[in-house]
Amino acid sequence: MTEETGLLRTLAEDLSVVVARDPSLTSRREALGHTGLSAVWAHRVSHRLYGRGMRTAARTIARISRRRTGVEIHPGAVLGRRVFIDHGSSVVIGQTAVVGDDVTIYQQVTLGAVGWWADNHRPSGARRHPVVGDGVILGANATVLGPVTIGDHALVGAMATVTEDLPPGARVYAARSVIRPAPGPRAVPPLGAGPVPVARTGAAGPGVPPVAARTGGPVVASVGDRPPLSVSDAVRELASAGSW
Repeated sequence: MTEETGLLRTLAEDLSVVVARDPSLTSRREALGHTGLSAVWAHRVSHRLYGRGMRTAARTIARISRRRTGVEIHPGAVLGRRVFIDHGSSVVIGQTAVVGDDVTIYQQVTLGAVGWWADNHRPSGARRHPVVGDGVILGANATVLGPVTIGDHALVGAMATVTEDLPPGARVYAARSVIRPAPGPRAVPPLGAGPVPVARTGAAGPGVPPVAARTGGPVVASVGDRPPLSVSDAVRELASAGSW
């Protein structure tokens, strides 16, 4: 990262990089409504207040920005120059994270900590979040956890999870989805092709008539585990057994 520049110059660079990297924008005026730009600008202000000890004001600005943009950046996080957050939705950047210059961050990226069960045992003031080098690209839903370092110009692909240091220029990709051939069409019997057995949940007790169903073909019935009977056969059996 380069040395700190004036706030107004940094804000102007943020605007220029949004126009340069988002092909859906056609002018600087249109870029003023970009969600990622609003989140970065709000963080520039809240971070300076945070560094001067005005933490309540810094957190208030961060909360308002989160509600309006869907991007959560802790005021203590450090963002370099020309950081571009595309789309912005659900991006999370933790307190001790450091993001270098010319970094591109897509939606749902998390630069987070491992968890309280590990962080509570770290020394006071120890880094809990990642350091991202210059020119890094973080794909949609990429997750980088813990005090790891991402080398300059590395690429973390969509859905990838990183918990170890990456050297400069590294490429990390998530496992690809498994593509399976579509199942063939199922044969559908023509209407009236034959009797369709009626499912039973248990054997019929005394005095319980058989279940019959009409599906366009002849009416059939099934009693217990026996083969399907026609209605006339079932009636005759019940009559002969005295259960009619």
